[in-house]
Amino acid sequence: MKIFDTLQQVQEFVNQGEVVSDWLTVTQAQINQFAQATGDEQWIHVDPDRAKDGPFGTPIAHGFLTLSLLPAFFATAFKIQNVRMGVNYGLNKVRFTSPVPVNSRLRARLVLKACEPIDHNGVQLTWLASVEREGSDKPVCVAESLARLYV
Repeated sequence: MKIFDTLQQVQEFVNQGEVVSDWLTVTQAQINQFAQATGDEQWIHVDPDRAKDGPFGTPIAHGFLTLSLLPAFFATAFKIQNVRMGVNYGLNKVRFTSPVPVNSRLRARLVLKACEPIDHNGVQLTWLASVEREGSDKPVCVAESLARLYV
């Protein structure tokens, strides 16, 4: 985990490398809970027996479930000290580039693309997140994520 002691250190990290999260396993229980919460209960996600005969041979996670793991990836990849509050500001671009079979292990590689001052003594961070699946050469999700921090 990378620790930033000041916002100045964060600013200096723009386009200077990447941070990498811990691995997370996507379970069938998580997929089912996400399906229930969102109302997306398509068989490819929640019916393991039927999914065996589907295109992937097993259930796959929802793309939006993968995307919703970004905060968990951020939490294990870096910490910014002395921040009063952080909020998710949105996304500029998201692509689901490969399926996530049940029980896949995922992690994110994060590159800070911008750190811009905003009102109320804050900064807006633009992170390029590439979520990878263990054992695959192709990312499962690539997203540009925006966060706002206030000190």
